[in-house]
Amino acid sequence: MIKAIFFDIDGTLVSFNTPEIPDSTKQSINQLREKGIKVFIATGRHFSVINNLGDTQFDGYITMNGCYCLEGTNNVIFKKSIDPSDVNRFIDYMQQKEEFPCLFVEEHELSINYVDEQMAELMRLLQKESLPVNALDSYRDKEIFQLTAFFKLSHEEDVMRELPNCTAMRWYPTFADVIAKGVDKGVGIDKFCDYFGFSLQETMAFGDGGNDIEMLRHAGVGIAMGNAKEDVKRAADFVTDTVDNNGVLKALQHFDLI
Repeated sequence: MIKAIFFDIDGTLVSFNTPEIPDSTKQSINQLREKGIKVFIATGRHFSVINNLGDTQFDGYITMNGCYCLEGTNNVIFKKSIDPSDVNRFIDYMQQKEEFPCLFVEEHELSINYVDEQMAELMRLLQKESLPVNALDSYRDKEIFQLTAFFKLSHEEDVMRELPNCTAMRWYPTFADVIAKGVDKGVGIDKFCDYFGFSLQETMAFGDGGNDIEMLRHAGVGIAMGNAKEDVKRAADFVTDTVDNNGVLKALQHFDLI
C-alpha cells in the first residue's frame, strides 16, 4: 500500500513548455491527500525558488537534491552542506583555470559570481529577475549546500577531480548541480520514511531528469515521465505519459491510487 509519493518539479509536475502544473495533476494531488496519502516535493531547487506550484499543498520538501529536507514549510529534518575545503578548491579551479557562471546556494540565500546568457536562462527558469553578484573569494569557508555550475559535460571529470567529497548531477543540459557526496533524492526519501514511520516499500516517486535516477531506483515504485531521457526510463519501474499529456494522472490511475 502506497503511503507517500515524491514528485520532482521541472519536467515532472511542470513542463519546460508551460509555467504551471496541469489541472489534471493538481486535481490528482488533491485527491491523494484526501485519501490520506502524503505527497512531497523532491527537487534540485532551493526552497525559495519553488515558485511554480500555485496553491497546491504538499506535506514536505526534499530540496537541493536531498541536501535540505523540510517537513511542512519550516521544520528542517535533515541538512548536509558541502565540505568547505571542496568549496575552496572549486574557487581555486575557477581562478586558476576557467571561470564559468555558478549559482552558490546557501541555507537562506542564493547568489552568483556573474551573469551571462546561460545564467540568464537559469534565472528565467527560476523566475528570478535578479540575484546578488559576489566575488569568488567571498564564498570561501562558507556553508554552501549546492553549486549550480555551468561547466560543460566534457569538462565535468576535470572539475569534479577537485571536489573529492562531492557528486554532480544534471537535470538541465547546460549546468550541473554539485552537492555533498552520499546525498541524493533517495536519501531524502529515507529521511521522511524515518520521520513519518512508513517503509520504503510504501513509497512512490515520479521524475524525469538525471538527478531523479537514484530516487526512482530507491523508491518502492519509481515512475519516469514520458518526456524523460532513456537512462531515466531504464531506472524506473513504470514509464507514464509526458507532463503535458496528463502523465501523472495516468500513472496514478494505472496503480489504482485515484
